[in-house]
Amino acid sequence: MLLTPHETKSLEETANDIRESVIEMLVHAGSGHTAGPLGMADVFTVLYFHTLRHDPKNPAWDGRDRLVLSNGHICPVLYATMAHAGYFPLEELNTLRKFGSRLQGHPHREFLPALETSSGPLGEGLSQAVGMAIADRMDGQDGARKIYCLMSDGELEEGETWEAAMLAGKQALYNLVALIDRNNIQIDGFTEQVMPLEPLADKWRAWNWHIVEIDGHNVQEIAAAFDEAKSIYEKPTMIIAHTIPGKGVAEFERDFHWHGKPPDAEQARMALAELRTLGRKIESEAE
Repeated sequence: MLLTPHETKSLEETANDIRESVIEMLVHAGSGHTAGPLGMADVFTVLYFHTLRHDPKNPAWDGRDRLVLSNGHICPVLYATMAHAGYFPLEELNTLRKFGSRLQGHPHREFLPALETSSGPLGEGLSQAVGMAIADRMDGQDGARKIYCLMSDGELEEGETWEAAMLAGKQALYNLVALIDRNNIQIDGFTEQVMPLEPLADKWRAWNWHIVEIDGHNVQEIAAAFDEAKSIYEKPTMIIAHTIPGKGVAEFERDFHWHGKPPDAEQARMALAELRTLGRKIESEAE
């Protein structure tokens, strides 16, 4: 089902607001990751404001979809999206990485019960999601909800990922939907120089996955990919989302050095000014 112009505008505006929150969080924290959170804002926005079955007022609702964030270092965008969706006050975002905060530098489900898993060590998320999908099948719930797993491309260098991929394909876990943030960077440089991943789609097809490739900044394509995954009943779905690391801030875009560092005060002012200009452009183009 295509998004209406109103839905498209609303999602694009929300994604831009989330990017602003990410910058504000990082500059308050003085540490954290910039490129990945900015690059994944559109995907998280579509998930929480269009696709997911969830209830911010009742995070433990048994009928909810499950979302596993494997690349836990991009949690600023997860926290920002959850706050904008109503899970907790926006003001709490400025406690990111502070002592005693619920919003740690990697997600910790015991601190923030709305999270499905704790994450940090890369490569583990798909195994966790496969376990959840199998558990739902054993309970006769595999048609009741989806298990979503968000992953980085760099973590595909971990062998555990491919063991989980093989098992999911063998078991035809159609209730499992994974998405790779294909931004082509990792902390040491570009993925294709550090450890080449291509042909990436063919690898997943070989393990019996349904493949969808999208522009990870086009909310129509993102929403359509998640909708398509709901129509697949014979295998798990992998969405390869081609994104721009640092999306929305020209100085940060496609620069792997921003993978794991925050902006300073001046860089944050520049980034917020650029994002606010973009927000006004989104609003005016939709009128």
